[in-house]
Amino acid sequence: MNTTPSDTTGAEAAAGQAVFERTGLEVLSQDECWRLAAGSTVGRLAVSIANQPDIFPINYAVDGKTIVITTDAGTKLAAALLGTAVAFEVDGLDADRHTGWSIVVHGRAEEVSGVEELLEAEDLGIKTWANRDKSRFVRIHPTEVTGRRIPGHD
Repeated sequence: MNTTPSDTTGAEAAAGQAVFERTGLEVLSQDECWRLAAGSTVGRLAVSIANQPDIFPINYAVDGKTIVITTDAGTKLAAALLGTAVAFEVDGLDADRHTGWSIVVHGRAEEVSGVEELLEAEDLGIKTWANRDKSRFVRIHPTEVTGRRIPGHD
């Protein structure tokens, strides 16, 4: 996450927790982003095929510092096979406290292949919400991970 001193308040930046003055949003560390992402199972995948953006709800798992999703033939898999850039987003909300967080992972997607890699992906135990299992796996290799939190208030 790139922030400049003018983007953050002095006390929070000195404490290692950047807060954008204009918005009041806390900037999450890389470790916090991965921890929060690992605690969820549903996110969104943004892809672009033939200059047409699309966003899909997906089931996923964090595997090290990568995101693994399940899919079948279609736009998500096509984006992976074309080697295009993708974005993955996951968030958590507390409507009562007006707080929440959001993480965005930009990266490159590729289909998981090879017996060993497929077995490892299956061992992640990704459960789909769809009424049928998905037979293919896509791994997102991050080029950038960013996260922000809306501080809670009553």
